Order: sequence, then structure tokens, then C-alpha cells
Amino acid sequence: MDLRIGQGYDIHRLVAGRPLILAGVSLTHPAGLGLDGHSDADVLTHALMDALLGALSLGDIGKHFPPGDPRWKDADSLRLLEQVMVLVRQRGWGLINVDLVVVAERPKLRPHIEQMRENLAQRLGIPPDRVGVKATTNEGLGPTGREEGIAAYAVALLHQP
Repeated sequence: MDLRIGQGYDIHRLVAGRPLILAGVSLTHPAGLGLDGHSDADVLTHALMDALLGALSLGDIGKHFPPGDPRWKDADSLRLLEQVMVLVRQRGWGLINVDLVVVAERPKLRPHIEQMRENLAQRLGIPPDRVGVKATTNEGLGPTGREEGIAAYAVALLHQP
């Protein structure tokens, strides 16, 4: 069995007047902030897509879904994730598991983690027990700690029989 691992990272600014969506879950930030981006700016799903693409040396999400392309304006990132999984499967690879970390001071994410796992598992075509989602803060340090943005990290393990 051949294995490949990919790592992804993304960060988006928190701004007024935008939705806050993580792994397809709409959240309410206490200060009324959301994530800025060309698509829905779902930073957690973006990091995951980059991990999957990176495992197969297919570039990053900007290559496949350029931010200047009007087709991706306000796009649902879970739908984009489905398209990335088509690329993975077309090349004969399967997904073993993914592990993700979202870094945000607020809102509290623990109550939403299970729904995030379910949403991602459904789009990835794997059981939820193969999708790890964790949330942490930056203890007030750096841009995420100052609530200037939200960041996410992802790792994906692929196999080819």
C-alpha cells in the first residue's frame, strides 16, 4: 500500500458584515464578525482542501479555485471540498483520515465540533470517526489572539492500494 500525507494551513481576517462559517457550520461571533474572503471563507475547510491537494502534489486551492474568478464568489467551501475529493479519487487514491485544528479566541467552538465532523465526513465520504476536529485559542497572542482572524491547520492521510 502506498501512503501520502498532506498538510494544509489557512487564515482569514475577521471583519464586520460577513458570515462566520467553519466546516459548513454557521456561527455567531460575539462581536458580530465573520471571515473575509472571495468564497464563504471557511478557513477550516480551506486548510483541509490544501492538505488533500498537497498530498498529491496538485498545488493549492488558489490554483484550482482562483480568488479572482467570479465562479467562486461566495462559493460554499463544502462543495469545493467535494470537487477536491473527485480529483483525489480520479487519481486512484482513498482517504484514511484527516485531523484539523482551528485557532480562534471566540466564539467558543466546542458545542459545534461534532456537527463540523459530521459535515466534513459526509463530504469526504468517510466515517466521522476518521475526522478529527479540535479547537484552541492562541492565548491572546498574535493575529488570532487579537481576534484579527481565525486560522486552521489540517493533515490528511491518503492510501493507494
